Amino acid sequence: MPTVHAAKKKRKPVKAKAKPKPKTTCKVVTKKVHGKKKRVKVCKPVKAKKKTTRKPAGNPVGYKPTAPAFPASVPAPASPSPNPPANPGGTWTPPPTPMTEARAVRLLWRAGFGPRPGDVQRFAAMGLDNAIAELVHPVGEPVLSGPAPRDDSGNALQPYDLYGHDHLWWLDRMVRSSQPLVERMALIWHDWFACSRDKVQVDLMLGQNALFRRAALGSFANLLRDVTVDPAMLLFLDGVDNRKGSPNENYAREVMELFTLGADRGAYTENDIRAAAKALTGWRADYVDGIGMTNFRFDGARHDTTNKTIFGRTGNWSWQDVCQLCLENPYHASFFVTKLWSYFVPVPPDQATQATLQNAYVTSGYQVAPVLELIFRHPVFLDGPAMVKPPVVANAGLLRGIGRSIDTDDWAYLSNETGQTLFYPPNVSGWDDDRWIDTNTWRGRWHVTGVALAPSQVPTGAPSTYPDTEDGTTAVNSAIAAVGSPALTGETRSSLVAFADSALPQTMNATQKRTYRAMRQNALRLLILTSADAQTC
Repeated sequence: MPTVHAAKKKRKPVKAKAKPKPKTTCKVVTKKVHGKKKRVKVCKPVKAKKKTTRKPAGNPVGYKPTAPAFPASVPAPASPSPNPPANPGGTWTPPPTPMTEARAVRLLWRAGFGPRPGDVQRFAAMGLDNAIAELVHPVGEPVLSGPAPRDDSGNALQPYDLYGHDHLWWLDRMVRSSQPLVERMALIWHDWFACSRDKVQVDLMLGQNALFRRAALGSFANLLRDVTVDPAMLLFLDGVDNRKGSPNENYAREVMELFTLGADRGAYTENDIRAAAKALTGWRADYVDGIGMTNFRFDGARHDTTNKTIFGRTGNWSWQDVCQLCLENPYHASFFVTKLWSYFVPVPPDQATQATLQNAYVTSGYQVAPVLELIFRHPVFLDGPAMVKPPVVANAGLLRGIGRSIDTDDWAYLSNETGQTLFYPPNVSGWDDDRWIDTNTWRGRWHVTGVALAPSQVPTGAPSTYPDTEDGTTAVNSAIAAVGSPALTGETRSSLVAFADSALPQTMNATQKRTYRAMRQNALRLLILTSADAQTC
């Protein structure tokens, strides 16, 4: 049976306009990987002689965003459900649920980027309702706690100018923000309304990222309107090429298929797409050498003012009307709540749950927060099957857990190995959440963990001062404590103890007793953080 999000697997990447490959300079450098020196070839784009300092893209002329902005002083950050019925029956009421440490761990991972030391105990003590309220209704501006991000040379990040620094900049917000759900929702909206730097310049992508953060927990209706005329989206899905007499259907198709209604459900027809494309005409921009696309604005002379019929309703529809017609389509609410649910729960909701989520969504005026509150109280969310952590979530949570800040460029390079580089979703459908781990990306996760732990490795060189009598159980307990005390199943803990008990040779001299135990300790830490328990939540 086709799924609401079947397009997630069917859609092909939006073809970028051909552009010359940037000049690069390469050199062979020596890097430490898991304690061993290796010579690797590193290529970076050649810096231009003259740089134009870019600022986040402004709003298109003639349009005021509906999502409230944070003050300028704030530093700039599942599996799909089966095709659901449009109007399911039944109701579901959240049962009284005591908070436990296990539920606190799950909430902190799925509604953020995992706990910092002490977070699990604090959230468990405050109770489920208060814990959800702290995440869904943050007070004030986000605070970035800890050292500011730096590159390998100790320099401040330059996300507008240097390769990979945009990824590092956002990863830093995920690690340090006091409002983790805001950053997590910004990541979800980045996947939902996927645009990529493969086609869009960096200042426009960072401007869109700020939009997703502003609108993270507010009105989906406002977000949809803002995204429709966001410069990054106008460029990525060819809105600036959509004009009277020569309509471009890219955005009209995706706003129905991927953003609001879902494919293969009978929610729209090809004629609806063609008519919506005409209603969306009129936007344009200018290309300025050294800056790129700029001055996004609505030009009435390029807009088709004829009557159009969309979803059986006829009128001289505008781009705002297209958004509203999609929201009022009888298939929208079911699409929205099941797609949002799929980011937090790996199994589809039953009909009673879906009906309750839809009611909360529609009666609140398309607000996101009431739906999230119900999802986070659901027993399947709190106690149901585990989900694989998206790579960037696992990376951010790993750094939060061990207390490490962004102090190296490695995270940008390793992100490609793990299968998720921020600002580079593979296509308009976003990332394929069913393919987070395979034989290639698993290797990337192993490398990420090794690099994260490298600065805190136990020295293994002789003469070692490591205890020479540490047994296997003690070694495992020490390793767990050293990496932030992540929750482990009894099965995983037993396997680690079995490894620790068998890892050392039976006969060792005095030096080897210390050195080999130090090596075992480093191996245990890596095994803990790459275990199934640590890669799922």
